Amino acid sequence: MKVVILAGGLGTRLAEETEVKPKPMVEIGERPILWHIMKHYARYGFKEFVIALGYKGDVIKRYFFEQATLQSNLTIDLQTGNVTNQNQVHEDWTVHLVDTGLESSTGGRIARVREYLDDAVFMLTYGDGVSNVDLNALLTLHNKYNRIVTLTAVRPPARFGGLVFNGDMIARFTEKPQVGEGWINGGFMVMEPAILDYIPTDATNLEAQVLEQLAQEGQLCAYRHYDFWQCMDTLRDKRQLESFWQTGKAPWKTWV
Repeated sequence: MKVVILAGGLGTRLAEETEVKPKPMVEIGERPILWHIMKHYARYGFKEFVIALGYKGDVIKRYFFEQATLQSNLTIDLQTGNVTNQNQVHEDWTVHLVDTGLESSTGGRIARVREYLDDAVFMLTYGDGVSNVDLNALLTLHNKYNRIVTLTAVRPPARFGGLVFNGDMIARFTEKPQVGEGWINGGFMVMEPAILDYIPTDATNLEAQVLEQLAQEGQLCAYRHYDFWQCMDTLRDKRQLESFWQTGKAPWKTWV
């Protein structure tokens, strides 16, 4: 089953980083967040990816083109120009890098990669959110209800610490707990090829138009994920994810 990753947005709320690179290439632990997302899918055996490119897509292309070389030790014969890679480290992935336009909306980007989907069920997520969601359980639920789309519903981490009062005294302080005011779309979706019939133009928005219509038609299912999920929208989010990674116990690191 192929995995589509939407990686073409501008990332304007993370402008400190995205002036020179697309948001999926912003690094956590010296690796692009896109790599972290792909590692999670590969952990479950999903190793063929279709990356929908837009803003600064050339940066993502260059990363995958150069990845094998940059992760290896090199021996260079300066006289002949021959380069030998030593101790090569390769992910056993197939990655399709597809330009889907600078102005395309989220739905339009999906339609633009149609030829890579083989008219089959596929997974889809965004290139800026990490989670330890159980992808097998997600797929099982999708197959159980047989709807066009099953998305992962999450409760996002609170932006600020929470206070529990006892009179005028603070009984408990919680630092950004993983408890949201409500459920939101966390990405990590499974889609039937029929989704493409709901996307007439490049400007079609997946969330505001397609998913809303599917919900009205009873064709949108939700897998409730109660554990870790976080989107990297701001510099504060990036720093939070980096701090998780530096502990050596990042909750989304499901691979060995």
